[in-house]
Amino acid sequence: QVQLVESGGGSVQAGGSLRLSCVVSANTNSDISVGWFRQVLGKEREAVAIIDRDGEITYNINSVRGRFTISKDNNKNILHLQMTSLKPEDTAMYFCAADENKRWIGSPHYMFEYWGQGTQVTVSS
Repeated sequence: QVQLVESGGGSVQAGGSLRLSCVVSANTNSDISVGWFRQVLGKEREAVAIIDRDGEITYNINSVRGRFTISKDNNKNILHLQMTSLKPEDTAMYFCAADENKRWIGSPHYMFEYWGQGTQVTVSS
């Protein structure tokens, strides 16, 4: 069982930065895959960045490469997403996700078993 609680969303002007955090509480001694997704109302949930259970990081190159950085503080079990040079098209609900299997940026959202409640990010022009 894995519980995820996000924080750090908010409103920012284009070009600004935000850092999202997700507290990962896992009732397992095994490594898990974790990552960030985002969703705009009426559209499919989109993977942003993933750290698989072996520690390999993959990004959605088309959308966020060079602007977003995913990291995990293993001591505190917190997953972060540092977002810079934000654009209005980054506006979405951002979700933290986890799964006990090996996952990567190409893994569809329905392959992740555990989800946080989401945190809204709004970027104005």
